Amino acid sequence: MTDTRVERRILGTAAPRHFNRPMAEAAYANIQAVGLPKWTADQQAFAKAVQKEIGAEKTDGLATELRKLQPPPEKPESGGSDDIGDVSWVAPTITILYPANIPGLPGHAWSSAIAMATPIAHDGVVAGAKVVATTTLDLLLRPDLRKAAKAYFTDVQQKDQAYVPMISASDKPPIEINTDIMARYRPQMRPLYYDETRYPTYLDQLGVTWPTLERPEQGRTGPATGTP
Repeated sequence: MTDTRVERRILGTAAPRHFNRPMAEAAYANIQAVGLPKWTADQQAFAKAVQKEIGAEKTDGLATELRKLQPPPEKPESGGSDDIGDVSWVAPTITILYPANIPGLPGHAWSSAIAMATPIAHDGVVAGAKVVATTTLDLLLRPDLRKAAKAYFTDVQQKDQAYVPMISASDKPPIEINTDIMARYRPQMRPLYYDETRYPTYLDQLGVTWPTLERPEQGRTGPATGTP
């Protein structure tokens, strides 16, 4: 009646995540077999120093006991802002969380990023990779596990719900949103990219002593020592 025309564009969407119980139970068995990394005294000291520096509620360092496998909350209020939820409705899916960071730190902050340059992340990634590898072997070598995973996906997960993707073939990714930000910061970031051909670790490239446990003195010159 008003000659109004409507145009729409979806910038992003994320379906609720629903992970596969049989696959999760198989992965947890491998998590128990692999166990947590054997943290060194330096790793624990560094983790506690970071927690103290930012005033984290948790100040006892890196985890030394595995969590128990628990069912998901009845009413989840938050989740990862990525497309893993959509993937989980297309094929049986699980995610594996491994201890590659310092507990009790705020996400998307410098304090949660620094562990990636330390042996903490390396040891955690190795432990997680072992779990991924052994769980993959289970799926390849155990027909009973594949059958159970498919039955759960079909008869439980999709019993009362059907996945309908919100993004269509005509929806283009909104890459222009971050164009100005990337143009501003990329030149500053590029010199800090890790050069594995020149340095054995990223800490060596930055001139950081491992482990650095105290804030550098004000006005100190020389190689950066990091914070803490």
